[in-house]
Amino acid sequence: MSGWRRFGVVACLCGLCACAAPASHEEIQTVFDAGGKAYDAGDYKTAFAKWKSIEDVDLAAMRNLALMLRKGKGIKKDPAAALDLMEEAADAGLVTAQADLGEMLLTGEAGPPNAKAALPWLQSAAKAGHPGAAYNLGKLYEQGIAVPKDTEAARKFYRQAADAGMKEAEEALKTLPPPPDPSIHGT
Repeated sequence: MSGWRRFGVVACLCGLCACAAPASHEEIQTVFDAGGKAYDAGDYKTAFAKWKSIEDVDLAAMRNLALMLRKGKGIKKDPAAALDLMEEAADAGLVTAQADLGEMLLTGEAGPPNAKAALPWLQSAAKAGHPGAAYNLGKLYEQGIAVPKDTEAARKFYRQAADAGMKEAEEALKTLPPPPDPSIHGT
């Protein structure tokens, strides 16, 4: 049992969080929202405990726990545990977790950077419309990392991210060479 999962067991035994997972969608939403309010107020320990109590029934709570472990908010920073939890949420189909997992793998937050392992997560999240994943894919295609170098693919992904409001993607588009002129045939 990993350290962060042991924390949850200890917290339940100590009465720091509700041990029984809420039964209804409304109860789960209430606990999730209470975690959000605690987090926004800077009470990270309470937020962590709230989300921990529903992680098995709420993917967003699972992702939030992973983010807290990733940043060390409310609990000791543990990138490896964050990666494991993020992967669990990503495997279950949470698009934001897929994008986060891809970024973590790309930057090497829990080990050496692994663009090849990040690629399918970024592709899945970008396909679902996640701008950060599209931006990261644009960078991979622009630089030819884990994929063949492809300026047009980079442009496509940067455009997707820019259209969603990412300023970094708009700036990246400006650095790419202009697209080929379709009116010129055979060069």
